[in-house]
Amino acid sequence: MIKEPAPLSLDELEERLDDILGASSSHRSVERLAGCLEPMPRARQEFVLSHADMAARTFGEIAYLIVMLSPQALSMLDEAGFEAWVLASLDTYDREGLRPAMEQLRQLETFCALRAGTPVARLSEIEVRLTRFVQGLSGRPLALRPGAMAWTDTESLFLPEVLALLPDADGNRRLYKTLAVTLWAQTRFGTFNVDLEAALAQWADRQRALDWLALLEAARLEARVAAELPGLAAEMRALRGPWPEPIPSLLPRLTGAGATVACSLELLGALMQSDATPPRVPAVGSLDPATAQRVRAGRIERESRLLENAIRQLKGGAGRRPANERRDASAPSELEWSERSVDLNIDGEAVALPPEAQAAARSLVQDLGQVPPELLTPAGDGEWQPAETPGSFAPEMQNEREATLRYDEWDYHRRAYRRQWCHVYEHDVRPGDHAYVREVGVRHAPLIRQIRRRFEAVRGEDRILGRQPEGEEIDMDALVDARCDRRSGAEPSARLYRRRLRNERSLAAMFMVDMSGSTRGWVNDAEREALVMLCEAIETLGDDYAIYGFSGWTRTRCDIYRIKAFGERYDETVRARIAGIEAKDYTRMGVAIRHLARLLAARPAKHRLLVTLSDGRPDDFGDEYRSVYGIEDTRRALLEAMRSGIRPFCITLDREARDYLPQLYGAARYTVIDDVARLPYKVAEIYRRLTQ
Repeated sequence: MIKEPAPLSLDELEERLDDILGASSSHRSVERLAGCLEPMPRARQEFVLSHADMAARTFGEIAYLIVMLSPQALSMLDEAGFEAWVLASLDTYDREGLRPAMEQLRQLETFCALRAGTPVARLSEIEVRLTRFVQGLSGRPLALRPGAMAWTDTESLFLPEVLALLPDADGNRRLYKTLAVTLWAQTRFGTFNVDLEAALAQWADRQRALDWLALLEAARLEARVAAELPGLAAEMRALRGPWPEPIPSLLPRLTGAGATVACSLELLGALMQSDATPPRVPAVGSLDPATAQRVRAGRIERESRLLENAIRQLKGGAGRRPANERRDASAPSELEWSERSVDLNIDGEAVALPPEAQAAARSLVQDLGQVPPELLTPAGDGEWQPAETPGSFAPEMQNEREATLRYDEWDYHRRAYRRQWCHVYEHDVRPGDHAYVREVGVRHAPLIRQIRRRFEAVRGEDRILGRQPEGEEIDMDALVDARCDRRSGAEPSARLYRRRLRNERSLAAMFMVDMSGSTRGWVNDAEREALVMLCEAIETLGDDYAIYGFSGWTRTRCDIYRIKAFGERYDETVRARIAGIEAKDYTRMGVAIRHLARLLAARPAKHRLLVTLSDGRPDDFGDEYRSVYGIEDTRRALLEAMRSGIRPFCITLDREARDYLPQLYGAARYTVIDDVARLPYKVAEIYRRLTQ
């Protein structure tokens, strides 16, 4: 009987944890972590440490929290469930960032309830009704969006896609409502009216300070809701239950008529001096002050500009009265506002603001408590332009263009995919010199003729079937026999035709061309010449083929360049794109293979071929992808392509490719070309051999 190894000692655990977390951004002491693992058997210790090591390669704080929560997690989950819990948090980090990933780990009860099939509430089921409810509360647009935790950036309320914190589905639906009200109250009652980032900077454990502040603000905001909407506050109290310690003793400071976020910050100082851990209350949302302040500042700037333009136009009276009767733009004016409207008073005359300006003014009152006085006497010329949509004054707030598609990427550290990790953008290659292809054709005319003859041999001759009941031409032998039969009194045959049986090739080919910066110069020229010769030759066969280039810069900009799509004719447009091929950025190869294999797999052909033309190994900006990570991701993408019935092949100019291509393609699915000048001829010749 094999004796189980002794558990790691406290000192050994600390040493292992130092190795795992030492190079990460987590600088906390590992003594507490080691204490969490010490009571476990050796196999369980190694299991947790291996998952912490995997997570630390993504972010050290995630690994720290995994170890901290591991005793609780392993008491509720088996090892497969524990691994799924870790991977779920890493997926959340990939999609949304660190704080949502940490929240995903902390929501152990929700994760376990989902795995066990416990009744849950889903945001999608109540989103429409809840959106209308929030709109009625706010008086200005507040979008509902799914997120790993409940928080707001002051323009959207982010709520978990699934809630399972309460024992029944109805209770979880009511919890959605309570969370939405709490987040709305943060935007309505001044949680972000001070610089929270500066206030929190004094605390080393920022996350603990944020958790305490969220709890203090929840108590203050519930009191503000009770003052205006007592029935709604009663629902919130019933769902929440008693406040945990030490909140009851602090309520007098938090619920007074003049309580603001400054009161919460004062009480936070006292709480941070203690060692107490913030209790978790399901009905309390989280805080992301940096994002909220950035979004709020952008909104205030946009709406101030919009309102300023409207007031300037109204004070000038442009378009409504003769120039000699226009108001003095520098004359004093006043704004009066109520819950329903904002009225502008100019020279004692009430003037109605346009609807867009009304909404902007009400929003400014919510954010600032008043409309800034300087907006009432704007300086300079300007026109009222309601077409200046929100976002036009704050470029940094605008989202990047929408990706064509997003693809998973294999992370060999995790032994799992990073979901929706790579953003793919598909473009047409910008046309180049239209005369380029003709010049290449003239310069290499003898070689092109030779390649065409070889390709015609691949195609083979059509078979001719005689004595057919129908066909394209008369079968003279059958016709002579029929005449003889008629003269001899026999019944002649009606099968008097010949039909050609064409040698059909059910094949689709995708050519994936490396357009990374390393191809600049001779390699790029050779690639373009190779494609010209290849197209001229394949047109002889009539095969279904496409050509795409690939390059990019990090996983957020993976560019795919359309040179010739499937079904597109080899015409002047395609020739100009071939001429326009030029070196770009980096070589993130896995995502390019996944995208182009997806296009190829959709073709109705018996045989599908993916040919890569490259001059080097997978590479991207930064150190991660150009290492084993990139090789493993590319290998996984090729395996996925092969499972879908695609045959991959690589033609490379990298003399070191024999070190890694066998691992990617196998021993017989690649070729290394030492002489760049031979590339055009070799590409066509390899294609002929692959498709015979």
